[in-house]
Amino acid sequence: MKLAVVGGGSTYTPELIDGFARLRDTLPVSELVLIDPAAERLELIGALARRIFARQDHPGLITTTSDLDAGVAGADAVLLQLRIGGQAARLQDETWPLECGCVGQETTGAGGLAKALRTVPVALDIAERVRRASPDAWIIDFTNPVGIVTRALLRAGHKAVGLCNVAIGFQRKFAALLDVAPAEVHLDHVGLNHLTWELGVRVGGPGGRDVLPELLAGHGDAVAADLRLPRAVLDRLGVVPSYYLRYFYAHDAVVRELGEKPSRAAEVAAMERELLALYADPALDEKPALLAKRGGAFYSEAAVDLAAALLAGGGPAVQVVNTYNGGTLPFLPDDAVIEVQARVDGSGAAPLAVPALDPLFAGLVSHVSAYEDLALDAALRGGRERVFKALLAHPLVGQFDLAEGLTDRLLAHNKEHLPWA
Repeated sequence: MKLAVVGGGSTYTPELIDGFARLRDTLPVSELVLIDPAAERLELIGALARRIFARQDHPGLITTTSDLDAGVAGADAVLLQLRIGGQAARLQDETWPLECGCVGQETTGAGGLAKALRTVPVALDIAERVRRASPDAWIIDFTNPVGIVTRALLRAGHKAVGLCNVAIGFQRKFAALLDVAPAEVHLDHVGLNHLTWELGVRVGGPGGRDVLPELLAGHGDAVAADLRLPRAVLDRLGVVPSYYLRYFYAHDAVVRELGEKPSRAAEVAAMERELLALYADPALDEKPALLAKRGGAFYSEAAVDLAAALLAGGGPAVQVVNTYNGGTLPFLPDDAVIEVQARVDGSGAAPLAVPALDPLFAGLVSHVSAYEDLALDAALRGGRERVFKALLAHPLVGQFDLAEGLTDRLLAHNKEHLPWA
């Protein structure tokens, strides 16, 4: 089995390599190609990846290349982990929205739109080249904003599934609090990427007993602390929101905080420099502890599970993914991309039935899904007016003057990545 990782020079990659090495019985990878235009960084990551495989006696071959077409040729699956513009672009995404009193964040609000505009055309170009080189290959997208990128890939007819680590992070957290094995915990995880709620926490599988009320009663303080939301919010909602909901539920407080401390992009850039120095040590043959602070916890295990379900022929699996709605949430179009539990096998991902979504949550999902449709249109066709309309539609913007100011800033800061701007 051959896998290719586009963006293989990312500092995240050793997390992914560790997962492939530890879970080789689940996903028997014979060849892994790391693809990245940053040759020096790629070689550094590639050398560490080989040492990790050797330490764990993994027989698979790891190669590196900056030639995308050669790298994806013959691949069974291609994993996308892109950051167009690097951490410098992320820093901008987190900074200029604050000038308008709006959240500066790389996956939601105006910053998230900027990332989508930069990323969607590149992801589609890569996917087309994958289709030519390996028509049967699956594309597994980790690239944010996952919902919009996955929607672009699916609408273009690609064999694609989107993946995020929020759900597996909750599963592992809840399993530890409940003192059960993670595999025993099934989440009623419903919404859009980075806009989800855990409506139920079931022990024993999809049909298991819902212990969410007990979880909130006994461990609500710990869960609320992780989300940086008041415990009372969880008690009143009766569900567990994704930590990204804090940008909606506490917008003004978040804006104040972001204006008073270094940006997350600056923190990550410093962390990446330290990680790259660690990776250069020829004695290092495992992922360093610092990598856990970089973000993306458990994403390697989620990736292995998804690739195995799509490729390894081990029968269907149930996993939270991003895929077409197809009537699952009746208030959304069928071709909206949602994030829910799905049955995954060699034919793709089919969403499972989910509990009805309370209007309190469904309204926000509808609103953001409409924004995502406009954002995708802007990414595909360009134009200032399409950018403006997408921003005006976003619930974190929603005002004419704000949308005008944010549009001007977005275009000014992204000219080198947007040929039409």
